[in-house]
Amino acid sequence: MMEEPEISGRGRSIWIRPERSARGPAPEHSRTEIASAGVALADANGLGAVTMRSVAAAIGTGPASLYRYVATRDELIELMADQVYGEFSYQEPGTEDPVTDLLRLARQGRAMYHRHQWLLEVPASGNLPGPNAVAFLDHALAALAGVGLTGPAKLETIGLFSGAVRLAAQTEIEQQRAGQGPTEWQGSLADYLWQIAAAGQHPYLAAALTDQPADGDPAQHEPLFDRAMTRILTGLLLPAGTPSPTRAHDAQTT
Repeated sequence: MMEEPEISGRGRSIWIRPERSARGPAPEHSRTEIASAGVALADANGLGAVTMRSVAAAIGTGPASLYRYVATRDELIELMADQVYGEFSYQEPGTEDPVTDLLRLARQGRAMYHRHQWLLEVPASGNLPGPNAVAFLDHALAALAGVGLTGPAKLETIGLFSGAVRLAAQTEIEQQRAGQGPTEWQGSLADYLWQIAAAGQHPYLAAALTDQPADGDPAQHEPLFDRAMTRILTGLLLPAGTPSPTRAHDAQTT
C-alpha cells in the first residue's frame, strides 16, 4: 500500500488531513473562514501581522482553539495562499490558442499578486498544492491540451510560466514602491545604458540600443507584460527538438 506523502518536519500536509474528523462535535469554524481572516490581516498589514493569536481573535476564538484546525502558522499561510488561488476565474471559454488562454491566466495572476502583495513572501514550492491551486493547474493543462508536449513537459511549462508571472509582478511592485512606473524605470535604464555604450567598450550593447523596432510594428504598442509573456510562452510551447529560428536560419545557410 502506498504511503501518504509527508512534508518534512511537519507531518502530514493539511491537504491530506480531512477538514472534519469523523468523530467528535462538528467544528465551529471552517478552513475558508480561517483563511479569509488571515488574508484580510495580511492585505491590511503584511504577512507579519498574521499570527495564530491574531487570526484566532479575528474569528472570535482563542489561540489554543485554532490549533484544532491548523497545526502551525505555516499551515495557516498555506490555507491563505490557496484561498487566494480561488480568485482565478475560468468562465471564459477556451480559444484553442494556448498562448492566448495562458495569457489570460497570466493577467489574472499578475493582478492577484498586486492585490495580495504578501503572497510574494510565501515560498512558491515546498508544499503540496491545495484544491484551488490544483484547479488552476488543471485549467492551465486544458490550455495545453493540443500542444505537442509530454505530460511532464506540460507540467514543467506551467511551473516556468507561473514563475515568470510571479517575477514580473514582483518587479512591478518593487518599482511602484520605489516611486517609479514601468515607463519611468525603462527611461531611466535606457539613459543609463546609453551613457555606458557611448564609451565604446560594449559594442553589442550599443548595437542593441541602436536597433530599434520599426514604427509600424504592432507588438511595440502592446503592454510590456503582455509582450514579454507572449514571447516567453511562445518559446516554452515549442516541442522538444524544435530548432529555434536562429538555428533554423543557420541550417539553411550552411
